Amino acid sequence: MILTIVRIAAVIAVTIPYSVAALLVIPIDESGRMYHGLGRSWARLVLRLCGVRVRLKGREHLDPKCHYIYVANHASMFDIPAVMATIPDQIRIVLKKELTRVPIWGWALKHGPYISIDRSDAKGAMESLDRAARTIRHGASVLLFAEGTRTRDGNLQPFKRGAFALAAKSGVPIIPLTINNSFNILPKGSLRIRPTDIELVLGRPIPTDSRAGRDGEKKLMDEVHAIVSGNFKSPHAANEPHNG
Repeated sequence: MILTIVRIAAVIAVTIPYSVAALLVIPIDESGRMYHGLGRSWARLVLRLCGVRVRLKGREHLDPKCHYIYVANHASMFDIPAVMATIPDQIRIVLKKELTRVPIWGWALKHGPYISIDRSDAKGAMESLDRAARTIRHGASVLLFAEGTRTRDGNLQPFKRGAFALAAKSGVPIIPLTINNSFNILPKGSLRIRPTDIELVLGRPIPTDSRAGRDGEKKLMDEVHAIVSGNFKSPHAANEPHNG
């Protein structure tokens, strides 16, 4: 537990200057590339400080000339740093509005190019998806956690329709993204960091330009869920923590 406290203190210490730097570049960085570059550097440092390593499978499915909607499962606060640090793409994250209330770090999230969504406000949530669609049209990819919140038991949860409504609206291909082993690092409700190797598995892009309507979105959701589920490894059988 002492090592966890040291790691958390170190993460806070590096997060503050990175957040301030992000706030400073926002007014001069309309593309969001500088902001994402800072976020990528921050994510790599956070993972290193916490002894977490990330392996990426399926990189060959990415076309650097294309942008995508990444649809992922969600098990840990380390999911976002793992994706930011590892996937070679200009990704804008759709995150819950509560994170923007965290002092300094949350302010950078609120005013930056990432998209916050208020899950208690249906109209506001749709407006957030419209903003995500505009982000995609301007040449960036988007990451959504389709379960809506982190799993409490480590098991894969049912997906919500928001990501698939966005896909149908934008016509951009979906990449199913499975995140394995992150649950055991910092489960929801836990304060202890247990370093473990995270595995990211990218599926093949799935076209969405003919998936309009509720039935099309539902079939797309079922297809993506099946792929994520097929690549999913139960955290209860995951690798033992390493000593990083």
